[in-house]
Amino acid sequence: MIDLVRRNAGSEERQAGFAALRELQAPWVERFLVVRGRTIPVVRTRLSPRDRWGAVKVRWDIGRGTYRVLPGLYAAGDPGPDSPVFVSANYKLSFDALRSSLEEIDGWILVLDTRGVNVWCAAGKGTFGTGELASRIAKTRLATLVRHRELILPQLGATGVSAPDIARKTGWRVVWGPVRARDIRAWLEAGRIKTEDMRRVTFTLPERLAVAPVELVHGWPLAAAGLVLAALYGLPADGSWASRALPVAVLLAGLAPVGALAFPALLPWLPGRAFSVKGAVLGTAWAAACSAVFGLPPPAAAAGVLVAAPVTAFLGMNFTGSSTFTCQTGALAEVEKGFWPMAAGLAAGLVLGVVYRALGV
Repeated sequence: MIDLVRRNAGSEERQAGFAALRELQAPWVERFLVVRGRTIPVVRTRLSPRDRWGAVKVRWDIGRGTYRVLPGLYAAGDPGPDSPVFVSANYKLSFDALRSSLEEIDGWILVLDTRGVNVWCAAGKGTFGTGELASRIAKTRLATLVRHRELILPQLGATGVSAPDIARKTGWRVVWGPVRARDIRAWLEAGRIKTEDMRRVTFTLPERLAVAPVELVHGWPLAAAGLVLAALYGLPADGSWASRALPVAVLLAGLAPVGALAFPALLPWLPGRAFSVKGAVLGTAWAAACSAVFGLPPPAAAAGVLVAAPVTAFLGMNFTGSSTFTCQTGALAEVEKGFWPMAAGLAAGLVLGVVYRALGV
């Protein structure tokens, strides 16, 4: 088959062909279904240890940018012309969530090219959108495989796909499935009737902490910068260097885990509506706690608050895209309004800390 691709394709076609061949050799492909002369990969519906380890790694931002599958058409079980068609993103976590919910369900899986982004975020960016869905229907010649004209889309993709436009452009009807892929079986068995829980988007403690590892990994430069500033703050390197540097090191280096872990854990209970306000409150509390533990004098404590509040406010805003607390326009407005106050607070805190230390107090 590889020789056939080499002989009969141009450079771009060869690249696409090789990518398709690699995909066919993926460990999550169980076998192949030949329908009307077409070879369609049949996916495994049980996740392997390799799949689960891949999910763990991507949660820690290891290979996250390439954790994707080839867009196109796949099968689960032994689908026929009357089997349902499920639509997913080509982010492998999204794809795995769907296929693992289709055990003992015969169906087709249409994977859109979302640039390796999950359904919710891709819908907001437009890659899980009307144009891509219409294009993928045509490219896969889906109409030649099924008699019906229904597509089951995840509810979280509704912001990116216009059902009326899909019907007008392609003749296919969009059916919105449940929020969570794990509810697909119960939804189908209930005659495609959703319960209230199937409609509700939750953001529980485990769901909030699931996105924390990536932010924690992204926060290591901040922790490193905090340690460097603490080392400089403690100069000169005399016998009292450690006692001067340690409180600053704990306060500044601790901002990364406070913003990445404590913020999502405490999110529902932090005061304020804006994430920047919630983050500023948490940063202020952290700086105050450090000041109390180490007995910092008022000027040093004030400098700590002025630095910690804007940093945790900024880190807190990183969670707007994964929460149910805000919307895209609200997040953009918050960034525009909060940037200069955060920058001013950070600058004021650094200046106050430098001046206080320069006085040799």
